[in-house]
Amino acid sequence: MRKRKQGRKFSRTAAPRRALLDSLIRALIIKGRIQTTEARAKETQRFAEKLITKTRTGSMAARRYAALHLDARATKKLLDEIAPRYKERKGGYTRVIKLGVRGSDGARMGLLEFVQ
Repeated sequence: MRKRKQGRKFSRTAAPRRALLDSLIRALIIKGRIQTTEARAKETQRFAEKLITKTRTGSMAARRYAALHLDARATKKLLDEIAPRYKERKGGYTRVIKLGVRGSDGARMGLLEFVQ
């Protein structure tokens, strides 16, 4: 019986799927915007928004939480630049802009970026 689990699997088991999402979040934080498939962008958006919400306080617990999912450079940038920028915002830190289809395989593409 289907239990309505949330989230996309991307034809991967749990560990490779988590590694994919962590690398996409890391790239988003370091570069500010990433171009990927629409499904990956939407799934990355879910986790990136949760990560920003939890790290807005800048506490030691927030630093440790960010360090679990990111490397040192991305953690520093998230805590020093990105999280303080959204201190007063209640959510909606990122957006997905639809770009059309990829020519090689017809996958729908999207641009995931931070809002100003």
